[in-house]
Parts: sequence; structure tokens; C-alpha cells
Amino acid sequence: MTVLKTEGLTKIYGDGQNKVTALDNADFSVEQGEFAAIVGTSGSGKSTLLHMLGGLDRPTSGKVYVENKDIFSMGDEALTIFRRRKIGFVFQSFNLVPTLNVYENIVFPIQLDGNDVDEDFAAEVIDTLGLSDMQERLPNQLSGGQQQRVAIARALAAKPAIILADEPTGNLDTRTSQDVLSLLKTSGQKYQQTIVMITHDEAIAQMADRIIRIEDGRIMTGGAADE
Repeated sequence: MTVLKTEGLTKIYGDGQNKVTALDNADFSVEQGEFAAIVGTSGSGKSTLLHMLGGLDRPTSGKVYVENKDIFSMGDEALTIFRRRKIGFVFQSFNLVPTLNVYENIVFPIQLDGNDVDEDFAAEVIDTLGLSDMQERLPNQLSGGQQQRVAIARALAAKPAIILADEPTGNLDTRTSQDVLSLLKTSGQKYQQTIVMITHDEAIAQMADRIIRIEDGRIMTGGAADE
């Protein structure tokens, strides 16, 4: 089943001589349970694309479908609710709430939406990511790799349709990056989560099922990760 699909996705900033086309008619799709890496150099449009996929910014033209729902057909409030329920985010800056402990950070988005926490599922995710003994710690008591694992657990625990990871290892050393990405991939497979990761790192991208390349705002044909 196709979980994520774009059609003619275009984002233009400015006009006249100041016109910049950050995304140019981007078309691609991602299937349920797939781990796709979108690879591009700085300025290629990959971050703009991620913002469009996550409904964080609206395109100049084109569409994004999440579970066959045209997300930009919704108003701002409806889109915010949809995004909170259907899209999980993992950022390189972790974005943990400093005054909440590990467990509270993980379940915070679920509680924010007014839903009951699936305690058994949350506990399983926490155990899978090796966080069981850290649940009472605050973010400043964790290493960078541990904080990123908390961010991944937070995204998984809400059971979103898709997880968007923006340079998730950008602030980590090479060994920790490999460990975190392995956990992300293992967790995604275990819970049949669909993951789209933005990265400029070819070695990291090779861990995905499929690599999609973006150059000058244009999506290039994406083959298998080992091609």
C-alpha cells in the first residue's frame, strides 16, 4: 500500500530576478513499511521537501498524499491535528522537552492529542531502543546518541503512518550514527513503520531500502539502496 505520494510538488521563493525554485515538479511515492533515504547536497531542496512532506510548509503547487489524504486540502488547524496523529518527526537537534524525563518526552505527543497511552506498546518501544533503565532521566543527563534514541521512541510510540527523519545523525559521531540508524531500521521493520530519511551522507543512506536522489529541486529516479 502506498503511504506517501507526491504529485507535481513545487516550491518557489521570491519572484523576478529573486525567484528561486527550491522544489521542481517532484513526483515520488513510498510504500508501507519501506525505509527510503532522500539524498542530496546542501541546497538541493531536500529540507524543503521534508517540510512539504510533513505539512510544515505549504507548496506553491502540487500535492502530498498521506494514506490517500491530500494534506494540503485541509485548513491549518485540521492539518496540525492530522500531522500530530499521522506523522512522526525525528530531527537532528532531538527537540526534547528539557523539563520532562525520558518517559514523559516519549508519551508527550500522545497526551497532547488527548489520547490514552498504549502502555504495553510504549514499554516495548522503550525496551527495543534500550531505554528501559533511563526513563527517569532528564535530557541533559543523556548522551547525544541516547537523546536521539528517545526522539525515535517518541516518534514510534504515537504509531504514525509515516516517520520523517531530518539528518537524524547530523549531531552524532560515526559509531553512534551507525548504532542509532540500525535501531531506527530495526524498529521500523519490527513495527512495520514507514520511514523517510533526509541525509547528505551516502554511507548512512546505504542503510535504507531505497535511495531517492534530489538535485536542484528535482527528484531523480530512486533505485534500491545497494545499486
